Order: sequence, then structure tokens, then C-alpha cells
Amino acid sequence: MTKRLDLFAHKFKSESGLHLRISAGMFLFILFFQPFPLTGFSFNNYILIIAGLGAIIFFAFATARILLPLIIGKDEDVETQIFPPYLKGLLIFLISATAFVFYLMYVGSVRINFYIVFKIALICIAPPVILDIYDTVYELKKQINSLVSERKAVQRQVEKFEEDYLNKSVEFISENDNENFILHIAEVALIRSADNYVEIVYKEGVTFKKKLIRNTMKNIEQQIRDYSNFLRCHRVCIVNVHFVDSLRLISNNYTLIIKGFDEKIPVSRQYLLKLREAL
Repeated sequence: MTKRLDLFAHKFKSESGLHLRISAGMFLFILFFQPFPLTGFSFNNYILIIAGLGAIIFFAFATARILLPLIIGKDEDVETQIFPPYLKGLLIFLISATAFVFYLMYVGSVRINFYIVFKIALICIAPPVILDIYDTVYELKKQINSLVSERKAVQRQVEKFEEDYLNKSVEFISENDNENFILHIAEVALIRSADNYVEIVYKEGVTFKKKLIRNTMKNIEQQIRDYSNFLRCHRVCIVNVHFVDSLRLISNNYTLIIKGFDEKIPVSRQYLLKLREAL
């Protein structure tokens, strides 16, 4: 019970300002356009009667959007709102329109006919429509803010990754330990087997160069296992995915095109799925 009361107080505090503004707007509309024949009243009483119409709209807001959802809500989660937005709008319309009819009839001494009912319906449909527009704009703003936050988080991750990618180096160690070769990982385009050697293709400036070191692909793969940008695409080849321009199907065989590199790199079907995910 205490939780429901706390939630009611929170929702009333957060929404009452909006409800008051819309109710005040409807009060001013009725005051200036005088859609109902409220005759025979002094000016002060006339203002009070119209203020009562504004209060009816405020009461309809509070009932449909705050009170009823909390009363009928599930016990295990009192914040669960069983009323969808369109049903809340319909409740606001029905409550306010019904109350308008009886209020104008018994307080305003207005003779109710079809034309009066029509005007009541038009006036009472405006508040839920305005509220629906407000809710839609509010949700869009929330989504935009969420997307902006996500974009900033992704941007920070990308910047961190790029910083690590550009600054980290990898040491290729030969079997005899006298042909060790150190490169920035951002420079290594691909690694492939060359008989008893491993050929490292790297980019220096705008030119691709090659370096042979005596080792096996299995050992080299272990040396670069900490760098996720290196992926095996074939039994004899490992590529840096950041150098890949495209994956193409040529004569029923998949081939990688490396940016600025003339040779085509073969792709085995057993590595195809993982490679596609990375690209």
C-alpha cells in the first residue's frame, strides 16, 4: 500500500504540471470562444463555471493516467500500467465529456441538444489528443537521447580501439630467434605460408613490402592470437580485416580483395562464416 501511495505521489508530482497547463488552456479557450450558452450569470459566477469545466478535464487526466492504473495495476508490480495510451485517451474523453454534459445541465442550466453534445465532444477530444502528441514527442526525445548516449559510448570504444590499434606492435619471432621482426599491427596486411617460411606482407607508407621469416603458420597464429583484427581466411593465409576491401565470389570460389594490393587472397569455406561476421 505504501508503495502505491509513493508511486501515486511521484506520478502526480511529475504529471500534474502538464495536466494543469492543458486544463488552463481549455479554460481560456472556453472563456474566449464561449461555445456554451451560459447566460444569466454574473461575471464572477461565469468565470467559476468555466473554471469548473477546466477542473473536470484535470480530474479526467488524474483519473485515467494516474489513479485507475494504480488501483487496477498488478500487486507484484504496481508500476505495471495495464492501460495502453489509446485507452487512457478514450477514458479521458469519456470522463470529461460525460461530466461536461451533467455539469452544464445542472450547474450551467444549459439545455442539452445534439449541437451542444457535438461541441462538447469536439472540446473534450482535444485534451487527450494534445496529451498523446506530447507523449509521442517525449518518447522520441528519450529515444534520441538514448541513441546519442549509445553513439557517444560506441565512439569512445572506437577511439580507444583505434588508439590501441595504431599504437600496439607485434613481434614476429622466427624459429632460430635471429630473424625477429617487429611491426605495428596497423601495418600488417596479411600473413601467409611460403614452404618452410612465413611471408609477412606489410604496408610501409603507400607501398606493400614482404618479409620472410622461418617459422610455421601455427606458431605465428599463436604469436598474434591477442589481436582480434587478424583472422585466418585459409589454411595458408591470415589477414588483417582492416585491410580488406571486399569479399567476392569468383568462379564459385571466394576471394578477398586487399586495399591497394594486386594479389587476390583465397578464402576457404570453413573460415567463410567467421570472416563474414568480422567484415
